[in-house]
Amino acid sequence: MKFILLSALLLLCQTASAETVQVKYNGAVSLDAFACSDVKEGSDVKRICYDKAERYMLIQLKSTYYQYCSIDATTVQNLQSASSKREFFETRIRGSGSDGPFGCRTHPVPKKYKG
Repeated sequence: MKFILLSALLLLCQTASAETVQVKYNGAVSLDAFACSDVKEGSDVKRICYDKAERYMLIQLKSTYYQYCSIDATTVQNLQSASSKREFFETRIRGSGSDGPFGCRTHPVPKKYKG
């Protein structure tokens, strides 16, 4: 009985404490609503997190998280399946110009993620 109670308590504690990351130019963001995948290739892309409902992506480059707004699910799926995630990111997401096609300076940050 004590084991079951302790197990249930542990499970509640684990679900109550969501992971939060520091996002450059935004601050702390909870990853509750994100689907995150770790990247195992040998580039500086370490993790990709996407909130499909909000069309909001976080990407970890080395140790820093960056945000991208109004990004569609197909682009994120193509990034995740690209043989070179860094190259795909540079050419299709970061893009050229001052902010790129999904920059949060020209596309709004979802209200629930504003720092």
